[in-house]
Amino acid sequence: MTVLISGGSKNGKTAFSESVAMRLSGNGRRYYVATMIPYDEEDRRRVALHIEERAGKGFETLEIGRDIASALKKGGPDAVYLVDSVTALLLNEMFPDFSNPDADPRAAARCREGLLALAKGAAHTVFVSDYIYSDAARYDAFTENYRRDLASIDRALAEAADTVIELSAGIPIFHKGGLPE
Repeated sequence: MTVLISGGSKNGKTAFSESVAMRLSGNGRRYYVATMIPYDEEDRRRVALHIEERAGKGFETLEIGRDIASALKKGGPDAVYLVDSVTALLLNEMFPDFSNPDADPRAAARCREGLLALAKGAAHTVFVSDYIYSDAARYDAFTENYRRDLASIDRALAEAADTVIELSAGIPIFHKGGLPE
């Protein structure tokens, strides 16, 4: 089963996605695929908090900031992969070298292909993404390109997913499919 969970910042996506992954895995293997590459102290605190919150839930953490399909080589096909987040993965792929300010124009395609390969090759996948492309505001060219690319990736994931859920104020809204009991 493939599940896409999207929503605004701080809406409970991580905790909700962990519960979905735990339900899908039963007593099987579950991997938390952490895509954020920490660059400063605030990032490191956020990573530490997520690790602390996952303690005792049976997740093995795979830190994969790029080349997301490589998670299958580390965990195998018969597991649940929770990818948190598609948003960070795209940024990492766009700027593999932060000293270079030019975004990689193939980043979105590479992310989409890797995420879909992971979904196809794993028993279950849960993807977490940020819903950052729905407001009417206009931003600079970089931000607009990033929002457009993330939206295109999310559309591809939604099409491939069995279940698509939006979290709003911590409340799940099912746009496609459902979850097993």
